[in-house]
Amino acid sequence: MENSERTVAELVLDQLSLFGVKRIYGVVGDAIIGLIDALAKQDQIQFIAVKHESTAAFMASAEAKLTGRLAVCTATMGPGAANLLNGLGDAYADKVPVLAITGQAPTEKIGTEFPQYVDQQELMKPFASFSANLASQDAIIELLHRASCKSVEQRVVTHLSIPKDLFMVSSLKEPRPLPKRIDGVSYFTKESLIEATSIMKTAKRPMILAGSGAAAASEEVEMLGEMWGAGILTSLGEKGLLDESSPHLLQGIGEGGNPYAADILKDADVVLLAGTAWWPEGYVPSDAQIIQIDTHFDKIEKSIPVQLGITGSTEEVLPLLREGLQGFSRAEEWVDRCLKAKQKWAEQNEQEGNSAGSPVHPSRIMRALERTVDADAILAVDTGDGTVWLNRNFRQKQQKVLFSGYWRTMGFGLPAAMAAKLEKPEKQVVAIVGDGGLQMTLADLTTATRYGLNITIIVLNNGSLQMERDKINVMDKKEIGVDLTNPDFVKIAEACGWKGFHVATDQELESMLETALKIKAPTLVDIQTSQAFFPETN
Repeated sequence: MENSERTVAELVLDQLSLFGVKRIYGVVGDAIIGLIDALAKQDQIQFIAVKHESTAAFMASAEAKLTGRLAVCTATMGPGAANLLNGLGDAYADKVPVLAITGQAPTEKIGTEFPQYVDQQELMKPFASFSANLASQDAIIELLHRASCKSVEQRVVTHLSIPKDLFMVSSLKEPRPLPKRIDGVSYFTKESLIEATSIMKTAKRPMILAGSGAAAASEEVEMLGEMWGAGILTSLGEKGLLDESSPHLLQGIGEGGNPYAADILKDADVVLLAGTAWWPEGYVPSDAQIIQIDTHFDKIEKSIPVQLGITGSTEEVLPLLREGLQGFSRAEEWVDRCLKAKQKWAEQNEQEGNSAGSPVHPSRIMRALERTVDADAILAVDTGDGTVWLNRNFRQKQQKVLFSGYWRTMGFGLPAAMAAKLEKPEKQVVAIVGDGGLQMTLADLTTATRYGLNITIIVLNNGSLQMERDKINVMDKKEIGVDLTNPDFVKIAEACGWKGFHVATDQELESMLETALKIKAPTLVDIQTSQAFFPETN
């Protein structure tokens, strides 16, 4: 690139393009007009205009979860920046690389009573590991490079606020690419992992809990489970890690998981955490030895009593652990117990999935989805009752599940589905949302229309915040505010340029889903869903 003056906004886009950023999600606002002008004059980075800033941040978080790359959202100052916080909270909680770029008051007005001014570094402090305000046009490359590198290398949220006037000021600074990263070169040998394999060889009741960090090591997880005689559990985000038919797979654990796996995990004497820092509260075995593998040391011992932490990738470590276990004699009684729990749940799950009646039972909806969605579909799941029913009854193949893990915010499903379709246009993308969650981002139906995103939304419409109702009932408290006043979702979808279908009975469920999933346009299926009590509510 020849040495010539570029505005700060143009330098931002040049720099982000070198980082591999393909799109920026946001809402146009007064304080980012310079950035919007620069976006309009180039075609390297696409601007995705949404209806609410929280949607922009949700989409960035979902893209980062799906790709592992830096994802970017933008907003104006004051209320625009504040509206980003929920989506940034999701990215922060689930440890994914998201950069937020916000406009700020003109340089000479910072710290005054200027309309919409707020100290954005304080505003972002709970979620952003790095936040800075640009004070000079010549600092833009250094600050942006620092924020982006930190976000990618540490899987964190970072933030840069830029005064309105500085976006349009010129600088002679040159963009710098991200440093090249070579992954998978940690120095491990069979000998260096002797302590880990020594612990594993003592196991009479071994378990493997696998998460997103094991996504590239599904075969290794399965082979290790076979050799070690371990039951395998997965987090919801990696529900598609192994096919449901995998012999040692017991499905998930915790709320919505295999109910018979809970007692097994509590009885385990050695547990291997493969690429996950998640553990359902109340399931930690009292006397188990726990080994954790993760690429980032700050995830070791995250509220889990880990005895040995291994900083590395699962695909690198697992083959060496397996090699170190050569000659290990697995405990067949434990294997049989795990297989019986798998079979017992398989039979019950099959029965639950065939629940008849109208309105349609959530288990029946999950079984219908299982039969109709593509084996490699991307499922964007909102937070609520549908999340736990999917975890409980959906028997996966190789589907990828996007959801709000630790932050657990409603409103994630639709934005995540749109981001997934933009990133993976060749994939079938299905959003599974409750009626309450959908209404939090309902205006962004038109965003999918605007960009021609042929996603399918499945609405579990039971007229209530059912998860909260269940919890109120379990606590024997009085309820108020859990009943919803729902619009006709199909009419709203059609008014927004979508195709819409009502499903009132279980008899028409599969055929309607099959029809909807074949349509090459945004499509919404409104399913009249029963207010079924979730059996694992606590």
